Amino acid sequence: MLETTNKFFDRAADHLELNDRLRTILTTPRRVVRVEIVTESDDGELLHHLGYRVQHNSTRGPMKGGLRFHPDMDEDHAASLASLMTWKTAVVDIPYGGAKGGINCDPSKLSESELNRITVRFVELIKEVIGPTIDIPAPDVNTNSQIMAWIMDEYSKYYGFSPAVVTGKPVDLFGSLGRDEATGRGVMFVLEECLAGEGRKISDVRVAIQGFGNVGSHAARLIAEQGGKIVAVSDISGGIANDQGFDLPALLAYVADNKVVEGFPGGESIAGDAVLTYDADVVIPAALEEAITVDNADQIKAKIIIEAANGPLTAQAHEMLVARGVTVVPDILANAGGVTVSYFEWTQNIQQFRWEESRVVTELERIMRRSYQDVAKLAVDDGLDLRTAAFVLAISRVLKAAASRQSVGKHLPAKLR
Repeated sequence: MLETTNKFFDRAADHLELNDRLRTILTTPRRVVRVEIVTESDDGELLHHLGYRVQHNSTRGPMKGGLRFHPDMDEDHAASLASLMTWKTAVVDIPYGGAKGGINCDPSKLSESELNRITVRFVELIKEVIGPTIDIPAPDVNTNSQIMAWIMDEYSKYYGFSPAVVTGKPVDLFGSLGRDEATGRGVMFVLEECLAGEGRKISDVRVAIQGFGNVGSHAARLIAEQGGKIVAVSDISGGIANDQGFDLPALLAYVADNKVVEGFPGGESIAGDAVLTYDADVVIPAALEEAITVDNADQIKAKIIIEAANGPLTAQAHEMLVARGVTVVPDILANAGGVTVSYFEWTQNIQQFRWEESRVVTELERIMRRSYQDVAKLAVDDGLDLRTAAFVLAISRVLKAAASRQSVGKHLPAKLR
């Protein structure tokens, strides 16, 4: 995945005419932390896991990024995702740098008490390198508000009351209203902007969504509320389809009860990966990375792809789809709603003042629509695809901030001076 991220970076760097030294500086993480986490299982057996935190760049502010608890979590994943967070926060112009991390564990095989002990030990081991003005973790794959609450509680034992050390906390424990659906809502806003550029509305399109967790389910609900037809969805159990569009309230209620989409009576069963190639106008990959590759890119029927997941397209798949005229709204723009509302939560924690949900939604909409328009304008002006334009915009903002803080301005390419 890191190789793919760097390919996207290099394409933008070529456009900006960056020299090799600047490229190395911008792609090298500021700090890489790996810790051994040794805890006991409920049966008294020793458990051993590795924890990671890669802090990529702090030029534009404290570093920000999720914690992923997954068996495949490793340094390479963390480094790639940390880099994406640097560019993501710059694209939406919020005052953060990028970081990412996690633990190579499988929460589905751990009890709540075992997961708590692993999380608490992880915080104990990395507490010196995170903090409200240093690096602020947030939920990611297989982590949630409960885990963020444990992190806040453990960190506060060492440094005093510190709700701003993480975001994505429960609303009852200094979290923000509107945070749960923030990424899905941001996806809906950028889809609306993308369609508006073609003279269409959400009510004009059929949408397929791979991944029906927090992001995918909220995006589906919000798109359906705007009149869009959700015609195919999938999760770890497989996929379901309905050409007439699902009854979303019924589907959401079924998933709430059964935890999976499989067996929903309002749709026919299909393979999980078939959702990506389903006959739809819009495909939203909202699961894990590298879902669309050279093996299935030529089967994609949709003309718009909104990357709700991080890194769902390989570099080769992206090139194939763009060459066919498919519009790809990149992850560093499309799924930035989550980190944007995390920024709002952090701001509220520092000020010790809670916003009303209406304010959260209004501010999120303003930032997401403005960010899409900034990227789309740059794409048109410079003849770029949306992903390259987003990277160009992000890299430019990071470099300009660096030039203002350090004496590196003379090293910037001519077009950024």
